Amino acid sequence: MSNFHELIDLAAERLGGTVLAANDEFFAPKESLLKAAPAEWREGVYTERGKWMDGWETRRRREPGHDWAIVRLGVPGRVHGVIIDTAFFTGNYPEQASLEGCVVDGTPGVTEVLSSSTRWREILPLVPLDGDTSNRFVVHDEKRVTHLRLNIHPDGGVARLRVHGVVMPDERLFTRGSVDLAAAEHGGYVEVCSDMFYGHRQNLVMPGRSTHMGDGWETRRRRGEGNDWTIVRLAARGTLDRVELDTDHFKGNAPGACLLEYCDSAGADAEALSSPSQQWKVLIPRTSLQPHARHAFDISAAVTCATHVRLSIYPDGGVARLRLFGRVVDR
Repeated sequence: MSNFHELIDLAAERLGGTVLAANDEFFAPKESLLKAAPAEWREGVYTERGKWMDGWETRRRREPGHDWAIVRLGVPGRVHGVIIDTAFFTGNYPEQASLEGCVVDGTPGVTEVLSSSTRWREILPLVPLDGDTSNRFVVHDEKRVTHLRLNIHPDGGVARLRVHGVVMPDERLFTRGSVDLAAAEHGGYVEVCSDMFYGHRQNLVMPGRSTHMGDGWETRRRRGEGNDWTIVRLAARGTLDRVELDTDHFKGNAPGACLLEYCDSAGADAEALSSPSQQWKVLIPRTSLQPHARHAFDISAAVTCATHVRLSIYPDGGVARLRLFGRVVDR
């Protein structure tokens, strides 16, 4: 899919992604590969080893072979596309790159992942890279992976690695009673929204409390009729029993009120869900919201079955997090 960048970054640090190992990181550390912020340039800044670069950079290879780094994904999943960003690497970027994936569940250490028992498979064949470029590649692989190995040929620097795909968590998660079915780490996904001028819609379903006002979903100021809204696809079809809505850090720009509705429409895409013909049932009636506050709602009557939830805010504003707790009935 050409718009894979809209999917969750499975390797994101905020989801727990980390670079476990690299064969070389002489000029710049492997950990920079997954930094959330775009790479930056610092003119005239040098370290004791050379020019300071915001990324992972190996020394110049003088023998056959290639360099590599191993990433433990923050959440396991099926990869649909990757971005190998060589920002600011102009005369020192790799000529080519490839990606391999494997499945090692649990929290294995470096030794276990690097052992001969780990079965790696190619998920992106050797592809050419351009320097100082956000190199984007569609991945045609249908299997779940927990770790990736980025191979660069023969050596050089990569600023950032983004791994976009569909979350595929451990299925045992859904047998433990009520769970947050909206959480990105469980497979929840924000399909569509009316507007996200200031804050991305996927922030709603990220782990933990928000860290600042930009770490939430926020719309522009509405000057006409109507209201803003967003639709969350649940990780699995289930019955909902509790909702938490957090306006943390939104002090002068929280919505005045909200309404939550649900539908049972497995397989519906964003266009169908946004259509006036889509039928919705009330989950939480229109309720006033407070700025910079956590709101909790118990659902007294059991929801028969839900696959999606629509959050409407009145008239506009920002919401930091949305939690939708329930029990899976169909997986």
